[in-house]
Amino acid sequence: MASERDSSPAGADAAAARSVDPAVFAGLDLLAGAVALVDPGGQLVFLNDAAEELFEVSLRRARGQPFAALFVESAELDQLMAEALAGSFDERRTELTLARPGREALELLTDVTVIIDTMGFVVFEFRPDLQRQRAERDERRRDAVQAGNDLMRGLAHEIRNPLGGIRGAAQLLEAELPSAELREYTQVIVREVDRLRSLVDRLLAPHRGLPQYQEVNVHAVCERVCALALAEWPEGLRIVRDYDASLPDINADQEQLIQALLNLVRNAAQALGGKGTIRLVTRIARQVTIDRRRHRLALDLHVIDDGPGVDPAIRERIFYPMVSTKEDGIGLGLTLAQSLVLRHGGLIECESRPGHTDFRILLPLDRDQAEGQPDVSTQGVTR
Repeated sequence: MASERDSSPAGADAAAARSVDPAVFAGLDLLAGAVALVDPGGQLVFLNDAAEELFEVSLRRARGQPFAALFVESAELDQLMAEALAGSFDERRTELTLARPGREALELLTDVTVIIDTMGFVVFEFRPDLQRQRAERDERRRDAVQAGNDLMRGLAHEIRNPLGGIRGAAQLLEAELPSAELREYTQVIVREVDRLRSLVDRLLAPHRGLPQYQEVNVHAVCERVCALALAEWPEGLRIVRDYDASLPDINADQEQLIQALLNLVRNAAQALGGKGTIRLVTRIARQVTIDRRRHRLALDLHVIDDGPGVDPAIRERIFYPMVSTKEDGIGLGLTLAQSLVLRHGGLIECESRPGHTDFRILLPLDRDQAEGQPDVSTQGVTR
């Protein structure tokens, strides 16, 4: 005997949804995108494998239930479904934020199609909004790098003050010691203090003064860096230039730009052990979003090496202070490069796999015009 709920309109819709053989739609399991079929009453008819994985729910459990009931907040989905059934559109692409109970919300690009037939199904295809996720990831990374830099700068100030006193006391002690053997110990103190002072100066260097902007030829900067790198690794290192001759001058601090690029090239050369190929590539990127600001044009500068790649264990933290895989590394080169580029309103990204590591600098060419114009879209950096 049918229950009272089953005899209601909602129960009838659920029964109708369950009566459709899922095997009819088995071909949708071959799609990479997550697909859901919903009947005119809002009941779920089918989820393909990708949708089951995305929403962490099985078709067997969810079929015949209200699709919107799977999610914590379904107002957007309900509105979209109502407009589809009202004939407001046949196809639409939109953005939805959906969350299963107890799970993190998903930012999704959603294609909605209304199938006009006797069943009147509404087809949803969901894909992660990778551009928005990427923009949010970059923002979190910038915040983490900035927090690390602030911490290191504070520590550096605290360390720098007593170093002068330690060095002076060691020199005074050295003058009073009777033998050269004993003076060797004070000389060790002086040398170590000088090493620490040099480290502190490197920590503080990017924060001394604002960038001195001027018109800078990016390729002249690249050539300067190439000369310095080849002088440091004269044997075994090969640098290939791939320049876009149409690239205009950029408004930047030339010395800071040289330092940032040099740190990236040195990092690549060290990863290669001084023997291998580094490619410097310059291009113009169009319609770029950096820090939620839209830029019509941007410098797209790549430092690519054919080394072993970045250790996956530290790949998300390589721009943080004191993160390094080198035994004698102090993990400041990439941090300083990122800080200098951030001061110019740009960012550095990294993609790495064995045999191919690509550090990418993006600097807006229309920085002045874009300032104060937050991008309200959710698009990330255009590749």
